[in-house]
Amino acid sequence: MRVVAAMSGGVDSAVAAARAVAAGHEVVGVHLALSRSPEAVRAGSRGCCSLEDSADARRVADLLGIPFYVWDFSDRFAADVIDDFVESYGIGETPNPCLRCNEKIKFEALLDRAVALGFDAVATGHYARLDGGVLRRGVDAAKDQSYVLGVLDDVQLRHCLFPVGDTVKPDIRAEAGALGMGVATKPDSHDICFIPDGDTRAFLGRHIGVRPGAVQDTTGEHLGDHDGVHGFTIGQRKGLGLPGPAPDGRPRYVTDIDATTGTVTVGTREDLRTGSITADRLKRLDPEVHGRRFRCEVQVRAHGGVVPAVARIVDDTAPVTPAGRRKRDGEAPYRLELDLLEPLEGVARGQAAVVYRPDDDGDVLLGSGTISATGPWAGEPTGADADAGAAGAAVR
Repeated sequence: MRVVAAMSGGVDSAVAAARAVAAGHEVVGVHLALSRSPEAVRAGSRGCCSLEDSADARRVADLLGIPFYVWDFSDRFAADVIDDFVESYGIGETPNPCLRCNEKIKFEALLDRAVALGFDAVATGHYARLDGGVLRRGVDAAKDQSYVLGVLDDVQLRHCLFPVGDTVKPDIRAEAGALGMGVATKPDSHDICFIPDGDTRAFLGRHIGVRPGAVQDTTGEHLGDHDGVHGFTIGQRKGLGLPGPAPDGRPRYVTDIDATTGTVTVGTREDLRTGSITADRLKRLDPEVHGRRFRCEVQVRAHGGVVPAVARIVDDTAPVTPAGRRKRDGEAPYRLELDLLEPLEGVARGQAAVVYRPDDDGDVLLGSGTISATGPWAGEPTGADADAGAAGAAVR
């Protein structure tokens, strides 16, 4: 099989490439140039597309004896990831740029080019497993990355290899060391690669500008003013621009953001408890199960935040989401409705709701949607909400 190994410059993708070679595949290493000015991207552990990362990837390819190329997707990255990030924050959402990068760059732009050039698959260092077309969590629960792969569709998954998903991270580092890879001890990347200094609020301010609005409590009392809703996210406690905690001494948290009016609402931690989620941009969830309620587990962050839920898929032909995002051409006219059986805290519009089959230890990923609305926790569910049927045909 002819395989493109996506080599970020980190240890996981390096070992993934090595395993693809060891499996007998014809492997070509490719590093993605995602920044128009890679010299301005912070090197080290904050990013994954700096000049340092490209050099690390090239050294690994030389060690493995495979061809190595740099493919420039910087324009596509700017349009599909950075612009989407800015737009999403501008309407009061909290997006995950790494998830959008997987969807639009690594498994759309990269995969499309690889297939067009005659390659059969793309291998990456994601901690996830594929079993007969079924996407499963990686065996290392602490490193599982199936959540950020929930945006992939069946066609894309048929051209994917995740060689490290069956191994825990310490063993991956040991394997890299045994192979003589200099990246064996390289720190994991974190934070947002296109914000070199890590100051997301300042970055958004430069792109969005000043949009004054009010900060109020849950009763509507005016507490202060702000320069733009892009400076806030649901669940935020610090940096609210308020003189102190609530009169009763309890800390305040952002509980709602209305970009239309520019209003940021703050409340108690109890006000953050979410009991229902609505999501659009559905991936892999089968519209043929319209109206059918099924049990699942839902995850709303890359790590943590997994609770049981009852779900159903319904028609949704509205041209915009509740947050005001205009739907894209070709977007499926369906939405996912989730009634949570346990509360989640700080669920924000723009995050992904990734659903898993509740049996098999919640191991099998069914699909995902982008959160467009949430509802408060109303207490323990009873009756049909708690007794809905199994997931069954919810995935295609």
